Amino acid sequence: MKKIVYLLLITGLLVVTLAACKSKETNEESASATDVEVNEEGFPIVDEKLELSMMAPGTGVAEWSDMPTLQVYAEMTNMEFEYITPPLNDFQTKLNLAFASGDIADIIYGAGSSNFTPAMEVDYGEQGVLVPLEDLIADHAPNLQKLLEERPDVKKSITTIDGHIYALPTVAEGPTSSWYRGPLWYNGKWLDALGVKELPKTTDEFYQLLKRFKTEDPNGNGKADEIPLLDVKMNSSRPWLLGAFGMKEWGIEEVDGKVRYTPITENYKEYLTFMNKLYEEELLDPETFSQSDEQKKAKGQENRIGVFPDYFSFFTTGESEEEAMNNPMFQPLTSSISNKAIIPRSPAIQRGTFAITSNNPSPEASIRWIDYFYSKEGYEFLNRGPEGYMWEWKDKEGGEKVDREVPEGFKSEEDYRGTITPDYGISTPTISGPIEGRALSEFDKFIATETNEKISPYAEVPYPLVYLSPEEQKKANTIEVDLQSYVEQMEAKFITGVESLSNWEEYIKTIENMQIEEYIEIYQDAYNRWSDS
Repeated sequence: MKKIVYLLLITGLLVVTLAACKSKETNEESASATDVEVNEEGFPIVDEKLELSMMAPGTGVAEWSDMPTLQVYAEMTNMEFEYITPPLNDFQTKLNLAFASGDIADIIYGAGSSNFTPAMEVDYGEQGVLVPLEDLIADHAPNLQKLLEERPDVKKSITTIDGHIYALPTVAEGPTSSWYRGPLWYNGKWLDALGVKELPKTTDEFYQLLKRFKTEDPNGNGKADEIPLLDVKMNSSRPWLLGAFGMKEWGIEEVDGKVRYTPITENYKEYLTFMNKLYEEELLDPETFSQSDEQKKAKGQENRIGVFPDYFSFFTTGESEEEAMNNPMFQPLTSSISNKAIIPRSPAIQRGTFAITSNNPSPEASIRWIDYFYSKEGYEFLNRGPEGYMWEWKDKEGGEKVDREVPEGFKSEEDYRGTITPDYGISTPTISGPIEGRALSEFDKFIATETNEKISPYAEVPYPLVYLSPEEQKKANTIEVDLQSYVEQMEAKFITGVESLSNWEEYIKTIENMQIEEYIEIYQDAYNRWSDS
């Protein structure tokens, strides 16, 4: 018996010793994996090749490993990636599964706040799955540090309530950066046909022009087939029309430090009254709440639309850029209840475009890798790719570049660009804007002029980019599910006349019973934190 006990003790000691050795070995391997020598300036970023993994939304144009921009940058930095690029429409599901399994890539890239939400940043940041970036930025990312010092609004908008930065943004500059949505456009051919020299500036003038579009055959085909105004569920036109009645947002907005929910205001009731009038007189497309974007565009290409939303007008009309310069941008309106023209302005910040996870063996190298793209040179490289594809030097010493012809087989320069760089169809971490030294096209100049005249003087950010606490987010989500569905349904019913506006008070009481006051309070508290930071 003594011998057996002795053998058991010896065996136990051996097991403990082996386990300790194994643990030490694992820790040493882990330490060596993170012990990456990083060069603080210039390229390469690391002298010894570093291999990492990156998860990003794929647009289906090309494999990321085949993109010249990423291939050349890998040579410059001595950092190579395994690219995990599920399709854009499936990305959020795949990202959630990766987080849940713990098998998350070293870097999350190009997700944007719709896929990689502020709530996810807060949640996974608090869990330690995401690496805080503020110290890494201060120590290793001079371009980002400069951005945060010069743009306190950016720093506030990406700093969570625990004081950490878990994800980097896209910061947009240039004419279209202020666009909240694609603008409304007028059909220039119709304006010419009716001899319209000045765009409407009030809702009454707008109404009168829509009536002329309806009755005076501006498309000249002898048929009463004109559609004065249209949209798909009002999702694109709404922001521009709400402004005529003193609102910047269809939901939570801030006015002079006070947060309100616009769908329960008298301003919103006036908007609904106006839109119902347009619908009843068939000045608003009867198919607004049932048609698809493809159906909308088909009507545009048949020259049947007077006022319509899109990023650029030729996306709907099918015209050339030259022809589209005859389609003026919507002029913000005033009304009987709002004598100040106002439209929503984008904060020009897209959150959630770059994050480093706790699996990453070298956060220092990774933050240096991305910092380059927050410089002008880095953005140009990301947007236009390396020399020899989309551009070439005309005078290298003088810094003059010229665009190259798009190769055969591509419908447009954008289609070709999507095979060269990941900066296509997704929000990439960078400071985007006009490229210095690249000549603006006449259409670019047209867009800049229209924006400076029709948007910039009237635009205000409806509500800043804030973060909610997990408790606030959970409560807000619970309220939003039914609230948004009800408000959306009732807007369609009020505008189409299915529900009479005489039932407005009943509508208000229903929303009040959905904890709307608590919902507003959550966003007021969040705004106060943002404002005080």
